[in-house]
Amino acid sequence: MSEKKKRVVIVGGGITGLSAAFYMQKAAREQNLPIEVTLIESTNRLGGKIQTVRRDGFVIERGPDSFLIRKKSMDTLAKDVGIGEDLVRNATGQAYILVNGRLQPIPGGSVMGIPTKVGPFLKSDLFSLAGKLRAAGDFVLPRSGVEGDQSLGHFFRRRFGAEIVENLIEPLLSGVYAGDIDHMSLQSTFPQFYEVEKKHRSLILGMKKTTPKQVPQKDGHGASPKGAFHSLRNGLESIVEATEQQLDPGTVRKGIRIETISKQGNQTVLELNTGETIVADSVILTTGHMAASQLFAPHGLLQGLKEIHTTSVATVALAFPEEHIVQDTEGTGFLVSRSGDYSITACTWVHRKWPTTTPEGKVLLRAFVGRVGEDAIVDLPDDEIERIVLEDLGKIITIKGKPDFTVITRFKEDRPQYRVGHRQRIDNAREELKREFPNVKLAGASYDGVGLPDCVDQGKAAVEEVIADLFGN
Repeated sequence: MSEKKKRVVIVGGGITGLSAAFYMQKAAREQNLPIEVTLIESTNRLGGKIQTVRRDGFVIERGPDSFLIRKKSMDTLAKDVGIGEDLVRNATGQAYILVNGRLQPIPGGSVMGIPTKVGPFLKSDLFSLAGKLRAAGDFVLPRSGVEGDQSLGHFFRRRFGAEIVENLIEPLLSGVYAGDIDHMSLQSTFPQFYEVEKKHRSLILGMKKTTPKQVPQKDGHGASPKGAFHSLRNGLESIVEATEQQLDPGTVRKGIRIETISKQGNQTVLELNTGETIVADSVILTTGHMAASQLFAPHGLLQGLKEIHTTSVATVALAFPEEHIVQDTEGTGFLVSRSGDYSITACTWVHRKWPTTTPEGKVLLRAFVGRVGEDAIVDLPDDEIERIVLEDLGKIITIKGKPDFTVITRFKEDRPQYRVGHRQRIDNAREELKREFPNVKLAGASYDGVGLPDCVDQGKAAVEEVIADLFGN
């Protein structure tokens, strides 16, 4: 290849940056493009929030534990890096909301809290008769007259009333972002609900019409619904390991930080903390928004990204002998209503939801603490967090002894909050870069979706943009 190679630098080795590097090199091979890729990661490991602990036969996720199957990009990445056969689907089971000290089943037919079946909703003890009557107002209420963005809380309270929101919709929707639905952006988190109202007026009728019917999966004992999530048999970190192995030798540089960024003609100059300088033809910046904002502060760019709030969360995995846990309810986990006096926000019975994670005769529970306005707990010592979590769980299930071990993971100021106006903030940031640093692309959980498939999609989209810029494709 006689043509001089184009230097593409990817900053950040989370799943966004890692998938961008993989698909950039894949495109270069398949399209015979002269591209040299360098992935720079400031820590000594790749994967970002994806962290798996493999201990005593357990497979324990510190961060995300799965991804939606209907969003195809993580499945595709797993197959592309050669571990597609390791994909496992979650076992289905009853999920609950903890309200007033009791685990109440989430009504059948609920789609992100919106009822699509009237019968289970009417029979549910999650709501009073008055709350159910108020929710029925959705059948007759007109469309919202709000133009532009609005909060999830405002949108859903208008349609269903406060009780349905507090006891069902808020725990389900805010759990994804550890956020406050009275500030979370409808446009940037769940725009599909706005579109359903716009088209069908009633959310209940609209979701009933648009939600695909679940196809039963025959298991030899009758029919059971298929799980909606995938994980990997050996933990999600296996996709990080497999992807890194597929990258060309010398692609990844760990423990290196970008100190400054500047322009040199049509190229971008990166000064590293090692004293080295890299001149890049294109840069894909997959760091968090605060790091991006700090990097471009000397140029007066991306300062609007500082308006993106963050919160801290922690995961607490507890391994027990099976005989130490007595559960009266069948199911895979529960979410906690904000109205309750609990520090935990959710708990997954991992051994039931993901049977391949837990040895025979053992139980694995995974609790979550921290959300907007309630994240001080994340700063407590490990033994104090464990005590609080065990105390909360002890009000719900019978725990006869101490755990074999506990794995606590903190994500400090790490969960971006997509507040009202988020889409405009991101559009403004990209417009600034387009004017001043057109060869720099933003991608990652701070911008266009926090789920793993969303991050992979952003990495792939950035690759396509870069190739179009460099080669006019």
